[in-house]
Amino acid sequence: MEIITSSANQTIEFASNFAKQLTPPSIVLLSGDLGAGKTTFAKGFAKGLNISEIVTSPTFTILNEYSSNPKLYHFDMYRLSSKEEAYELGFEDYFAKNDGIILVEWAENVKGLIKPPYTKIIIEKISNTERKFVVEEVK
Repeated sequence: MEIITSSANQTIEFASNFAKQLTPPSIVLLSGDLGAGKTTFAKGFAKGLNISEIVTSPTFTILNEYSSNPKLYHFDMYRLSSKEEAYELGFEDYFAKNDGIILVEWAENVKGLIKPPYTKIIIEKISNTERKFVVEEVK
């Protein structure tokens, strides 16, 4: 499936509606260049799960956990260079949990850590306001 949004608000709306369709356990991987819109998508995703907290990309903490129902585990793997580094930090335990939804930015940096099934969303910046989202279910 491909979706094109023409504003940050449309991206938030798309992500919010997408999140509302998920049930635990679900894993969503976001890929795209810097500035493609991963964090904007994450904000909309959290909105769809009725999270009222301010959502930021956990670039330095690597994980933000939200006590929503279902729980949201928001990872940003940008600073990691391998799945071994993620193993050392104990992140594989989160992927074995069944109590929430996992949203991962920069999952390609820890290739092999996350096993299917998951949804992969590739975000492409078309212009300053337009984004293309390619959604793929990986079984």
